[in-house]
Amino acid sequence: MEALDALDRGVQPERSVQRDAVRALLAELSRKAPGRSVEVRVPPFGAIQCVPGPRHTRGTPPNVVETDPVTWLLVATQRMSWADAVRDGRLRASGIRTDLTEYLPLTGEAAG
Repeated sequence: MEALDALDRGVQPERSVQRDAVRALLAELSRKAPGRSVEVRVPPFGAIQCVPGPRHTRGTPPNVVETDPVTWLLVATQRMSWADAVRDGRLRASGIRTDLTEYLPLTGEAAG
């Protein structure tokens, strides 16, 4: 994945490459953890609902994960641990269903 290669070299990926990688990994998460009980937000590139459980339909969902694109790429591919990202404030997870570690790592090879 081009975005991960750039990050591994210590280089910021181009915006379009980063966007495509974020979306590919979000799509993989929704495939691996189908459902609508957790909302995962990676602004400005995407948001999905995933994880089996009660469906949320109105207002702010009770189970929300939010992070920046670079952190999402690192956590989703386990280049950074979920616990470290939460501890460092790079990833915010609120709600009882938001620990996604059982679904990681994700592969987003389709992102290129």
